[in-house]
Amino acid sequence: MQVFATSPAAVYTGIGNAFTRISSTEGMRALWRGVSSVILGAGPAHAVHFGTYEMVKEFTGGNDENNRNQWLATLIKQRMQVHQSEFRSAFTCARTVYSTEGLSAFYVSYPTTLTMTVPFTAVQFTVYEQLKAFLNPSNTYSPLTHIVSGGLAGAVAGGVTTPLDVAKTILQTRGTSSDPEIRGVKGMVDACRVIWVRDGMKGFWRGLAPRVLTFMPSNALCWLSYEFFKAAIRDQE
Repeated sequence: MQVFATSPAAVYTGIGNAFTRISSTEGMRALWRGVSSVILGAGPAHAVHFGTYEMVKEFTGGNDENNRNQWLATLIKQRMQVHQSEFRSAFTCARTVYSTEGLSAFYVSYPTTLTMTVPFTAVQFTVYEQLKAFLNPSNTYSPLTHIVSGGLAGAVAGGVTTPLDVAKTILQTRGTSSDPEIRGVKGMVDACRVIWVRDGMKGFWRGLAPRVLTFMPSNALCWLSYEFFKAAIRDQE
């Protein structure tokens, strides 16, 4: 929904329309494209993510009871998920991008990804911690609390950073576009200019619903897993 497509068949009006048209024209398996790159990137990304979170939280006193990210995998995922993508594996996609666009293609959206990740993470952690404190004042392991807090935190963070995600998608899929202007996009500012000229303000909110619906369950499961293992490790000490 965030890609400026020249083919009418690649333009979706909503989540239901996208699911129906993708599955009917490309098969149900097309809905799972890019899953391998997500899995490959999720392990190290989350290890660094939560490791840094705990380190900073400890340093700032957040663990005191009295004082209450992988741009490479993301680029490959985006390329594999483009309408009628020719890529069927993460390694084939990475090899093709490298041979046709060079090493710099993997980093073209890094500044945008970083710009988006910082506010996303800040909003996500703030909302999660506040909701968790409100729903679970005793700060005990509570699966329902972690699921609800994590899901809502992901939804809010995903929603407010959608404009940056649209710009990032333009940058990460420019190599597959037949549109000269999009292929020539150089960075976030340039991507935002193209979005504004072609779609106005509404263009920055393309894909808002699927983005929110993606981050709600994924963040809920992420925080539930994190809190579960944190509690399990604490009990072993």
